[in-house]
Amino acid sequence: MSLQKRFGALDVALLTRMFKFALPIMAMNLLQLVFNAADMIVVGRFDGSLALGAVGATGSLINLIVNLFMGLSVGTAVIVAQDYGARRTEEIRQSVHTSIAISLITGGLVAILGFTLSTPLLQMMGTPEDIIHLSSLYMRIFFVGIPASMVYNFGAAILRAVGDSKRPMYFLMVAGIINVILNLIFVAGFRMGVAGVAWATVISQYVTLALIMTSLMKHEGPLRFSWKRLKIHGPKLKQIVKIGLPAGLQSLLFSISNVLIQSSVNSFGSVMVAASAASGNVENLVGTTMNAYYNAAITYTGQAMGSEEYDQIDMIAKISSVFVFVTWILLGGGIVLFGRPLLGLYTTDLAVIDLGMVRLRIMMAIYFTGGIMNVFPGLTRAMGYSVLPMLSTLVGACLLRILWLVTVFKWYPTMMVLFLAYPVTWTLAGLGQVASFFYARKQIRQRMGQGVSDAN
Repeated sequence: MSLQKRFGALDVALLTRMFKFALPIMAMNLLQLVFNAADMIVVGRFDGSLALGAVGATGSLINLIVNLFMGLSVGTAVIVAQDYGARRTEEIRQSVHTSIAISLITGGLVAILGFTLSTPLLQMMGTPEDIIHLSSLYMRIFFVGIPASMVYNFGAAILRAVGDSKRPMYFLMVAGIINVILNLIFVAGFRMGVAGVAWATVISQYVTLALIMTSLMKHEGPLRFSWKRLKIHGPKLKQIVKIGLPAGLQSLLFSISNVLIQSSVNSFGSVMVAASAASGNVENLVGTTMNAYYNAAITYTGQAMGSEEYDQIDMIAKISSVFVFVTWILLGGGIVLFGRPLLGLYTTDLAVIDLGMVRLRIMMAIYFTGGIMNVFPGLTRAMGYSVLPMLSTLVGACLLRILWLVTVFKWYPTMMVLFLAYPVTWTLAGLGQVASFFYARKQIRQRMGQGVSDAN
């Protein structure tokens, strides 16, 4: 049976190109996950469950502070992809230099905010007293590396927008290996605990900064970066913010809801915090894989918009949906089957492992809805509609999670009810994202029809 017959209406050639593009991003994301897991495994194994919980308790708060500005890199990816698809060379140059300038400014701002606000925000979240001092130490050191992380993410978005998803992966691989080695030296060797993990992360982030900037400075073509050309071009800034700010606000609002859930997790004590942190890290095997499809959807849809190949967008949506579903079946099913040994990598504490399995089973039950919720905004944003995905996430995920916490969880304050907030809100937000896509698609088709009428 031929591949075309087997996949029916799917464009196999486009599916293959998208998968090849997504594969390095997938590998990069999984490597990042492995390296982050190494942080937690090393600190959990050599410094105990309290240290594991201390690092894990910071994740949602770090995302809250960082994600608003990191979302602007989505605007960079879309605008560069559209310019590239339309072969607008000078506009690509302006987008590159504007994006790097934005990353430098926002990176410094986020570092100051994170360093200043870490301790009071951890206190507001009700972080357990036996780990809050470690969590605060970890965050203050971590934010020293945020400027480098910001520049890397914007630079990687630029390269991916023109179809180069391999070099960002290689850079992250090098930095990740350095991170793991330094973890072992600082934590296992020098017994620096959470501070050692944090400094290892900071150093590896500056390695990615050096690698991504060297790549852009040596690039032959419109992506070539020059310090002499570094400036913010007003029209490009407006385009990037128009796409990226709603994406950043969506991530910010999403992070707020996750911070509230983390606060509820904190109410169960440090053992539950450690269990949630370890299981969340395992769950990210699926989430980071699906993030690669989000990047592929943005790039291919953006290029299709730039070259005015609008009919290709429907096929990109179908292929993205197939990727999400297959990933959920394979990886999600594997995580449920092998959850205990995976959690056992982080800790030998059986109480932590047992609680972690409760979360894993709930999360993996319908994780494909979370994938749809994450991937479809890429399609819609690349078509130029960035507010709709933000509103869908705001209503379907953020507000509903808050409502769940103050009603259902308040009435039935158990761990299972708490974690059910995720799949319930994924489903509703996913439906909203699909509806947003179809609305944007209808508007594009109407513009196409109007253009034909005008031509006639």
